[in-house]
Amino acid sequence: MPARSADGAIRTQQPPVAERITVALIPKVAEELQRLQDRTNLSKTDLTNRAITLYEYINAQQSVGREVLIRDPATGETRTILIL
Repeated sequence: MPARSADGAIRTQQPPVAERITVALIPKVAEELQRLQDRTNLSKTDLTNRAITLYEYINAQQSVGREVLIRDPATGETRTILIL
């Protein structure tokens, strides 16, 4: 909800940022990030947050012995995904 400051200006509260990071991307990953942005219309921040969340989930599943599988519904081919 907007609030007025002492000078009468309307201010909106922004959610707190948990942590900021700076990363240097190799050219291949920078191109992949750009393709993702073009395809999804998501920001670099959104894509980074989703990538970390996905990696954490996959890592947690693999650390307890589960497999992560990708299946092609057209051919029925199934591949195991292993992230080291």
